[in-house]
Amino acid sequence: MAIYHKPLLFSSFPDLIAAESTRHGGVSPIPFDSLNLGINTSDDAANVDENRRRFFLAIDAGTCSFASSHQVHGTEILYTTEPGRFDGYDALITNKPGLLIGVTVADCVPVLIYDQEHQAVAAIHAGWRGTVGGIVTKTLMAMQERFGTSAEQCYAYVGTCIDECSFEVGPEVADQFAPEFKRADSIGNKSFIDLKAANSGLLVDFGVPLAQIGISPFSTVLNNADFFSYRAEQGQTGRMLAVIGLRK
Repeated sequence: MAIYHKPLLFSSFPDLIAAESTRHGGVSPIPFDSLNLGINTSDDAANVDENRRRFFLAIDAGTCSFASSHQVHGTEILYTTEPGRFDGYDALITNKPGLLIGVTVADCVPVLIYDQEHQAVAAIHAGWRGTVGGIVTKTLMAMQERFGTSAEQCYAYVGTCIDECSFEVGPEVADQFAPEFKRADSIGNKSFIDLKAANSGLLVDFGVPLAQIGISPFSTVLNNADFFSYRAEQGQTGRMLAVIGLRK
Protein backbone atom coordinates (compact mmCIF):
# COMPACT_ATOMS: atom_id res chain seq x y z
CA MET A 1 0.00 0.00 0.00
CA ALA A 2 1.16 3.54 -0.77
CA ILE A 3 1.90 6.37 1.66
CA TYR A 4 -1.72 7.53 1.47
CA HIS A 5 -5.20 6.46 0.41
CA LYS A 6 -7.40 8.86 -1.58
CA PRO A 7 -11.15 8.30 -1.26
CA LEU A 8 -12.70 7.50 -4.63
CA LEU A 9 -15.71 9.61 -3.65
CA PHE A 10 -13.66 12.79 -4.15
CA SER A 11 -11.86 11.79 -7.36
CA SER A 12 -14.04 13.96 -9.62
CA PHE A 13 -13.13 17.19 -7.79
CA PRO A 14 -9.72 18.34 -9.07
CA ASP A 15 -9.56 21.37 -6.75
CA LEU A 16 -10.10 19.25 -3.66
CA ILE A 17 -7.27 17.61 -1.71
CA ALA A 18 -8.52 14.75 0.47
CA ALA A 19 -6.51 11.82 1.76
CA GLU A 20 -5.79 9.59 4.71
CA SER A 21 -2.29 8.39 5.47
CA THR A 22 -1.15 4.81 5.89
CA ARG A 23 1.73 3.63 8.05
CA HIS A 24 4.11 3.25 5.09
CA GLY A 25 6.87 5.43 3.70
CA GLY A 26 8.14 7.14 6.82
CA VAL A 27 11.27 7.19 8.97
CA SER A 28 9.96 6.27 12.44
CA PRO A 29 11.33 3.13 14.12
CA ILE A 30 9.33 0.36 15.82
CA PRO A 31 6.70 0.66 17.37
CA PHE A 32 5.90 3.78 15.31
CA ASP A 33 6.96 2.26 12.02
CA SER A 34 7.02 4.00 9.83
CA LEU A 35 4.85 6.98 8.83
CA ASN A 36 3.86 8.17 12.29
CA LEU A 37 2.17 11.57 11.91
CA GLY A 38 1.10 11.94 15.53
CA ILE A 39 2.61 14.76 17.55
CA ASN A 40 1.37 13.40 20.90
CA THR A 41 3.44 10.22 20.81
CA SER A 42 6.83 9.40 22.31
CA ASP A 43 8.33 9.17 18.84
CA ASP A 44 11.11 11.64 18.10
CA ALA A 45 9.63 14.98 16.97
CA ALA A 46 12.11 15.14 14.09
CA ASN A 47 10.74 11.85 12.75
CA VAL A 48 7.18 13.13 12.88
CA ASP A 49 8.17 16.35 11.13
CA GLU A 50 9.88 14.43 8.34
CA ASN A 51 6.95 12.04 8.03
CA ARG A 52 4.51 14.93 7.74
CA ARG A 53 6.71 16.58 5.12
CA ARG A 54 6.67 13.36 3.08
CA PHE A 55 2.92 12.91 3.43
CA PHE A 56 2.00 16.46 2.40
CA LEU A 57 4.41 16.26 -0.52
CA ALA A 58 2.91 12.93 -1.64
CA ILE A 59 -0.65 14.32 -1.69
CA ASP A 60 0.50 17.41 -3.63
CA ALA A 61 -0.09 19.72 -0.69
CA GLY A 62 3.46 20.89 -0.12
CA THR A 63 2.50 24.54 -0.58
CA CYS A 64 -0.64 24.36 1.60
CA SER A 65 -0.78 25.45 5.22
CA PHE A 66 -2.28 23.12 7.82
CA ALA A 67 -4.63 23.42 10.77
CA SER A 68 -5.37 20.74 13.36
CA SER A 69 -6.20 20.46 17.05
CA HIS A 70 -5.24 18.54 20.13
CA GLN A 71 -8.30 16.29 20.24
CA VAL A 72 -10.14 15.56 23.48
CA HIS A 73 -12.86 13.08 22.39
CA GLY A 74 -15.47 15.83 22.66
CA THR A 75 -17.80 17.52 20.20
CA GLU A 76 -16.38 21.04 19.95
CA ILE A 77 -15.95 22.41 16.41
CA LEU A 78 -13.46 25.05 15.26
CA TYR A 79 -13.98 27.35 12.29
CA THR A 80 -10.58 28.52 11.11
CA THR A 81 -9.02 30.40 8.23
CA GLU A 82 -5.53 30.26 9.75
CA PRO A 83 -2.98 27.46 10.08
CA GLY A 84 -1.88 26.24 13.49
CA ARG A 85 -2.38 23.60 16.13
CA PHE A 86 -5.30 24.44 18.33
CA ASP A 87 -6.56 22.78 21.50
CA GLY A 88 -9.81 21.17 22.59
CA TYR A 89 -11.55 20.61 19.24
CA ASP A 90 -12.48 17.34 17.56
CA ALA A 91 -13.68 18.84 14.29
CA LEU A 92 -12.50 21.69 12.09
CA ILE A 93 -14.30 23.52 9.28
CA THR A 94 -13.00 26.05 6.76
CA ASN A 95 -13.68 27.67 3.40
CA LYS A 96 -10.17 29.08 3.02
CA PRO A 97 -8.42 27.87 -0.17
CA GLY A 98 -4.89 26.70 0.42
CA LEU A 99 -5.59 25.66 4.00
CA LEU A 100 -5.74 21.95 4.81
CA ILE A 101 -7.53 20.80 7.94
CA GLY A 102 -7.07 17.39 9.47
CA VAL A 103 -7.50 14.97 12.36
CA THR A 104 -5.23 12.27 13.77
CA VAL A 105 -6.56 8.75 14.29
CA ALA A 106 -5.48 5.23 15.24
CA ASP A 107 -8.86 3.44 15.61
CA CYS A 108 -11.31 6.35 15.89
CA VAL A 109 -13.28 7.37 12.82
CA PRO A 110 -12.08 10.20 10.57
CA VAL A 111 -14.94 11.82 8.66
CA LEU A 112 -14.20 14.21 5.78
CA ILE A 113 -16.95 16.41 4.33
CA TYR A 114 -16.95 18.55 1.18
CA ASP A 115 -19.67 21.12 0.48
CA GLN A 116 -19.44 21.43 -3.29
CA GLU A 117 -21.80 24.39 -3.54
CA HIS A 118 -20.10 26.66 -1.00
CA GLN A 119 -16.56 25.29 -1.38
CA ALA A 120 -16.22 24.45 2.28
CA VAL A 121 -14.78 21.42 4.05
CA ALA A 122 -14.79 19.65 7.40
CA ALA A 123 -12.48 17.18 9.12
CA ILE A 124 -13.97 15.25 12.05
CA HIS A 125 -12.49 12.95 14.70
CA ALA A 126 -15.25 10.62 15.91
CA GLY A 127 -14.39 8.11 18.59
CA TRP A 128 -17.21 6.32 20.36
CA ARG A 129 -17.83 9.34 22.60
CA GLY A 130 -17.93 11.74 19.67
CA THR A 131 -20.17 9.39 17.75
CA VAL A 132 -22.63 9.12 20.63
CA GLY A 133 -22.40 12.90 21.06
CA GLY A 134 -23.37 13.43 17.44
CA ILE A 135 -20.23 15.29 16.38
CA VAL A 136 -21.00 14.61 12.69
CA THR A 137 -24.44 16.19 13.03
CA LYS A 138 -23.07 19.13 15.00
CA THR A 139 -20.38 19.72 12.39
CA LEU A 140 -22.92 19.75 9.56
CA MET A 141 -25.05 22.18 11.57
CA ALA A 142 -22.01 24.42 12.08
CA MET A 143 -21.32 24.35 8.33
CA GLN A 144 -24.97 25.16 7.65
CA GLU A 145 -24.82 28.15 9.98
CA ARG A 146 -21.41 29.40 8.82
CA PHE A 147 -21.51 28.69 5.07
CA GLY A 148 -25.16 28.01 4.23
CA THR A 149 -24.34 24.35 3.65
CA SER A 150 -27.16 22.07 2.54
CA ALA A 151 -26.95 18.32 3.03
CA GLU A 152 -27.82 17.65 -0.61
CA GLN A 153 -24.60 19.35 -1.77
CA CYS A 154 -22.34 17.48 0.62
CA TYR A 155 -20.00 14.59 -0.12
CA ALA A 156 -18.81 12.73 2.96
CA TYR A 157 -16.20 10.05 3.54
CA VAL A 158 -16.21 7.80 6.61
CA GLY A 159 -12.59 6.79 6.88
CA THR A 160 -10.45 3.91 8.08
CA CYS A 161 -11.04 2.96 11.71
CA ILE A 162 -11.52 -0.03 14.00
CA ASP A 163 -13.93 -2.53 12.48
CA GLU A 164 -17.11 -3.88 14.05
CA CYS A 165 -15.71 -7.35 14.64
CA SER A 166 -12.77 -5.89 16.60
CA PHE A 167 -14.49 -3.17 18.64
CA GLU A 168 -15.73 -5.11 21.64
CA VAL A 169 -17.09 -3.00 24.51
CA GLY A 170 -18.84 -3.41 27.83
CA PRO A 171 -22.46 -2.50 28.57
CA GLU A 172 -21.52 0.97 29.81
CA VAL A 173 -20.53 1.86 26.23
CA ALA A 174 -22.90 -0.40 24.30
CA ASP A 175 -25.97 0.99 26.09
CA GLN A 176 -25.31 4.39 24.52
CA PHE A 177 -25.69 3.06 20.95
CA ALA A 178 -28.88 2.32 19.05
CA PRO A 179 -29.60 -1.40 18.53
CA GLU A 180 -28.79 -1.29 14.81
CA PHE A 181 -25.18 -0.31 15.54
CA LYS A 182 -24.35 -3.02 18.08
CA ARG A 183 -24.21 -6.79 18.19
CA ALA A 184 -24.24 -8.79 21.39
CA ASP A 185 -21.37 -11.16 22.01
CA SER A 186 -22.64 -14.71 22.29
CA ILE A 187 -20.21 -15.29 25.14
CA GLY A 188 -20.14 -12.93 28.10
CA ASN A 189 -21.63 -9.50 28.70
CA LYS A 190 -19.96 -7.72 25.79
CA SER A 191 -21.09 -6.13 22.53
CA PHE A 192 -19.51 -5.19 19.22
CA ILE A 193 -20.02 -1.63 17.94
CA ASP A 194 -20.06 -0.58 14.28
CA LEU A 195 -18.67 2.97 14.31
CA LYS A 196 -18.67 3.27 10.53
CA ALA A 197 -22.38 2.47 10.35
CA ALA A 198 -23.20 4.77 13.28
CA ASN A 199 -21.48 7.76 11.69
CA SER A 200 -22.85 6.97 8.25
CA GLY A 201 -26.28 6.90 9.87
CA LEU A 202 -25.77 10.42 11.22
CA LEU A 203 -24.91 11.65 7.72
CA VAL A 204 -27.99 10.01 6.22
CA ASP A 205 -30.24 11.29 9.00
CA PHE A 206 -29.03 14.84 8.30
CA GLY A 207 -29.95 14.43 4.65
CA VAL A 208 -26.68 13.66 2.89
CA PRO A 209 -27.62 11.43 -0.09
CA LEU A 210 -26.47 7.85 0.32
CA ALA A 211 -24.81 7.99 -3.13
CA GLN A 212 -22.65 10.86 -1.83
CA ILE A 213 -21.30 8.94 1.15
CA GLY A 214 -18.14 6.87 0.85
CA ILE A 215 -16.98 4.36 3.45
CA SER A 216 -13.42 3.09 3.78
CA PRO A 217 -13.03 -0.59 2.91
CA PHE A 218 -10.10 -0.82 5.34
CA SER A 219 -9.81 -1.62 9.04
CA THR A 220 -7.11 -0.45 11.41
CA VAL A 221 -7.18 -3.86 13.11
CA LEU A 222 -7.70 -6.28 10.23
CA ASN A 223 -5.30 -4.24 8.07
CA ASN A 224 -2.88 -3.46 10.89
CA ALA A 225 0.09 -3.99 8.57
CA ASP A 226 -1.06 -0.91 6.66
CA PHE A 227 -2.67 1.25 9.37
CA PHE A 228 -1.98 2.05 13.03
CA SER A 229 -4.32 0.57 15.65
CA TYR A 230 -4.20 1.79 19.24
CA ARG A 231 -6.15 -1.24 20.44
CA ALA A 232 -4.33 -3.91 18.44
CA GLU A 233 -0.93 -2.50 19.43
CA GLN A 234 -1.78 -1.87 23.10
CA GLY A 235 -1.33 1.89 22.79
CA GLN A 236 2.27 1.71 21.55
CA THR A 237 1.83 2.87 17.98
CA GLY A 238 1.74 5.84 15.64
CA ARG A 239 -1.10 7.95 14.29
CA MET A 240 -2.56 8.53 10.83
CA LEU A 241 -3.77 11.84 9.46
CA ALA A 242 -6.97 12.37 7.51
CA VAL A 243 -6.93 15.74 5.75
CA ILE A 244 -9.09 17.79 3.42
CA GLY A 245 -8.82 21.21 1.80
CA LEU A 246 -9.20 23.23 -1.37
CA ARG A 247 -6.34 24.25 -3.61
CA LYS A 248 -5.60 27.94 -4.02
